[in-house]
Amino acid sequence: MKWIGRRQSDNVDDRRGMSGGGKTLIGGGVLGIIILLLNAFGGENGQMIGNILQQTRGETEPTEERALTPEEITEGEFIKTLLADNEDIWTKIFEENNLAFEAPKLVLFSGQVQTACGGASSASGPFYCPEDKIIYMDMSFFEELRTKFGAEGGDFSVAYVLAHEFGHHIQTILGTSAKMRQDQEGKSDVEANKLSVALELQADFYAGLWTHYNENKNAMLEPGDIEEALSAANAVGDDTIQKKMQGQVVPDSFTHGTSEQRMYWFNRGFKSGDIRKGDTFAKVK
Repeated sequence: MKWIGRRQSDNVDDRRGMSGGGKTLIGGGVLGIIILLLNAFGGENGQMIGNILQQTRGETEPTEERALTPEEITEGEFIKTLLADNEDIWTKIFEENNLAFEAPKLVLFSGQVQTACGGASSASGPFYCPEDKIIYMDMSFFEELRTKFGAEGGDFSVAYVLAHEFGHHIQTILGTSAKMRQDQEGKSDVEANKLSVALELQADFYAGLWTHYNENKNAMLEPGDIEEALSAANAVGDDTIQKKMQGQVVPDSFTHGTSEQRMYWFNRGFKSGDIRKGDTFAKVK
């Protein structure tokens, strides 16, 4: 990606290197991997992540604050640039549709973090908390995505994940998330899961839509970037995850969509460039 020298967002709170202190949230080992798999790209699962992890609270020794490494500083600048680009593009999309835009905050953390949706650890993966309208990211997730889930890696896989979480913010300010939760009331687990899948696939569509505007108006993309995004989407499909975890696929338990669906909706947003083409709720049955 051609990101160096571009505008950086002021809406990033970099808490890496800060002292965790006192109690921390257990997220490593088998439990951490399971939670990561179940909640990849957190989305509307922020509250669930907090509830699960709060129930598995443990003790650790306090850690001391440390200076960020040169690599971490560069990562922070990259994230600030990506967030700025999402801000600019979504401001434009909202203006084109006569809507008022409100930018989210983003918190970079290491290990664990407290949110309005509860406590979470790095095992949660990147997630968006609708209660405080903040995207939370621990950069160690992307190494997990590459080594454990088989994604290609690369800077655009990070861009895709951030754009997906930004998509959950768009759903929050448009009222889509609240309506989905209301529609889930009284539904069976199977039917409620279908609505959750639709929400996640729409966030993938929004990530593709951001990519479309980026390619056509900002020339940030380079050859291979789209393939990196699709590889990441493929790696976190419910069917792919279930095959890795339990050796079989149980469609009724899907909450994020299959690998094929996630790639399809990203591509639909990317190729169409039309926010009106993203009604996943009408398509997912």
